[in-house]
Amino acid sequence: MKTIRYELADGIATLTFDETGSAVNTMCLAWQQDLSTVTQRVLADRAQLKGLVLASAKTTFFAGADLKATMRLQPEDASRVFADIEQTKKNFRTLETLGIPVVSCLNGAALGGGWEVALIGHHRVAVDNPKIQFGLPEVTLGLIPGASGITKMTRLLGLMGAQPYILEARLFNPREALELGLVHELVGSAEQLRPAALAWIAAHPESRQPWDDKNYKMPGGTPANPKIASALTVAPAMLKKTTRGLYPAPEAALAAMVEGAQVDFDTALRIESRYLARLITSPVAKNMINTFFHNMNAIKSGQSRPGTAARYKPQKVGILGAGMMGAGIAYAQASRGIATVLKDISVEQAEAGKAYSQRITQPRVDKGRISPADQQALLARIHTTDQASDLHGCDLIIEAVFENRELKARVTREAEPQLAPGGFFASNTSTLPISGLAQASAQAERFVGIHFFSPVDKMKLVEIIRGRQTSDDTVARAFDYVQALGKLPIVVNDSRGFYTSRTFGTYVMEGAAMLGEGIPAPVIENAAMQAGMPVGPLAVLDETALTLSVHVLDQTRADLAAAGQSYHAGAGELLVERMVKELNRPGRAGGGGFYDYPAGQKKQLWPELRPLFEKPGHAWDLQDVKDRLLYRQAIETARCLAEGVLTSVHDANIGSIFGIGFPGWTGGAMQFIYGMGVAAFLQRADELARRHGAGFAIDAATRAAIEKHHPVY
Repeated sequence: MKTIRYELADGIATLTFDETGSAVNTMCLAWQQDLSTVTQRVLADRAQLKGLVLASAKTTFFAGADLKATMRLQPEDASRVFADIEQTKKNFRTLETLGIPVVSCLNGAALGGGWEVALIGHHRVAVDNPKIQFGLPEVTLGLIPGASGITKMTRLLGLMGAQPYILEARLFNPREALELGLVHELVGSAEQLRPAALAWIAAHPESRQPWDDKNYKMPGGTPANPKIASALTVAPAMLKKTTRGLYPAPEAALAAMVEGAQVDFDTALRIESRYLARLITSPVAKNMINTFFHNMNAIKSGQSRPGTAARYKPQKVGILGAGMMGAGIAYAQASRGIATVLKDISVEQAEAGKAYSQRITQPRVDKGRISPADQQALLARIHTTDQASDLHGCDLIIEAVFENRELKARVTREAEPQLAPGGFFASNTSTLPISGLAQASAQAERFVGIHFFSPVDKMKLVEIIRGRQTSDDTVARAFDYVQALGKLPIVVNDSRGFYTSRTFGTYVMEGAAMLGEGIPAPVIENAAMQAGMPVGPLAVLDETALTLSVHVLDQTRADLAAAGQSYHAGAGELLVERMVKELNRPGRAGGGGFYDYPAGQKKQLWPELRPLFEKPGHAWDLQDVKDRLLYRQAIETARCLAEGVLTSVHDANIGSIFGIGFPGWTGGAMQFIYGMGVAAFLQRADELARRHGAGFAIDAATRAAIEKHHPVY
């Protein structure tokens, strides 16, 4: 066997999971075959067995399904997948119904299928390490726990108690598992696992799973219980409100939980298998596995990090500008132990920026999540100043001032000389080309863009922008700095708007253009939400300020004019310009834009939009509106790949989801194309281009880039 070692000594059979050539154990095809083989070995030796121990030779217990193999599945494979799942669960049931004690020795993480393997044990012993994680994250990948996880967790915790761990994929550490009754014993080290297992086997010569006891009752009751029935009547609606019908996995998981709770254990397992077989071969599952597993691992493992230099963490970082962005960056750094110098034009303004960290941590202090001493230590790491000399010795200085080229140049020239030897400088600009800003630097090879998103404490993505002269070493250190903050770095090449701002601009401006065509504003906003975007395009324009969009438009015109070129604004840009300059609607911060914001009430669309823009006779189609909003972003992403602004699909997918809110069910802007099928996507894009303009036109270079970057598993 290639994945399982079987040993029998003194009546104890030990199954040690040890997949050859892999750092972790997975439910690969070889493991499934080995599980059937070893189960037959156990049955053959049953007469001499006193107990069974499940263990791992890896640093983790078990990682779960083979997700690369999953990416190769097609809808016609569903029946075979169902048979494979059923065979695996048949083996699980054989091992746990022998009448002898079975103990799972959990030396490390057990996630997804790994936790389901752990649940074979009647008794589960774990190393008491808070960094170890257990649980069922399948719904985050478009799947459900279909190898007995739903059925067993529901019977262990009850229908209501199991929901956070199945429907929300909540993970838990060993001590939390002990409190839940999902782990029965904790030990101090991996070396203590086997002695603890043998002691429990000796004390419990006969053992079974709780649901195999004739007196078993489901915690909290079955759906026949009036209280449970009442809660379940609203659960599907609450779930639909969250998923908007775009994520089938949570709905399938709830159905399997409820249906399984009304039948015997083995029938419940079969119900679970049917739902999983349908999901695992679906496009949404592939999209989500591709991005939230494979692409995410590519980012975290540093595939976009250039060079081979040792990992780096700055000890002291300066921030220029204590406004919303600067204050957020200061908190992100201080919370990770980095000494921070926060500079503004006055100490009072710098202190106002520091107060943000006080405000954001106080609720956690009040709830006992951090101690007052920890809060004070965090605040003490932020030194406020109005003097450039206080930046002396910083390993990194980040300017986060207003989007004005002259202002940025001035603060760069003032602060850069204070860098420590070998230090580097970064701009937090969201739109201005880095190569142009680097002209104010004495060392352009050590000048880089580090674009945070607002609010910094909540947004995980950071866009690193390489200027024309930025060195590999500078990009690598910026990448390490972002990871040191616990955030997700993507690396892009320089251009106006980079990747995220440029592509997000197509979303909001397509929405504005449709309003100008006469499509009702409520249709545009609701279509965006139905497609899976977190906020409608008109609402986003209000939040980010229409005046900012107009400022960017004016700056773009000025920059191109200085280069002897002209800029032709799109229909959406011209409508936003009219909203600001003619209709005096600057956005939320200025009192109102596309929406009104009555005090103490919900925002509502500005009533004047209807007479100003709506055309009652204008025909529109809801699917067209949805497609225009998503296709426009996907096409711009593909153009960024073709132009070299983006260099990888994983940066595109992760950047689009975590930076601009592209719907998770698509797997990101490029996976949206691949999940749809390249030929079908191009055909639909051509239709949209004929009807709605050049924004949807895909040239030969972009088509070639789409084909070139197609992932293969």
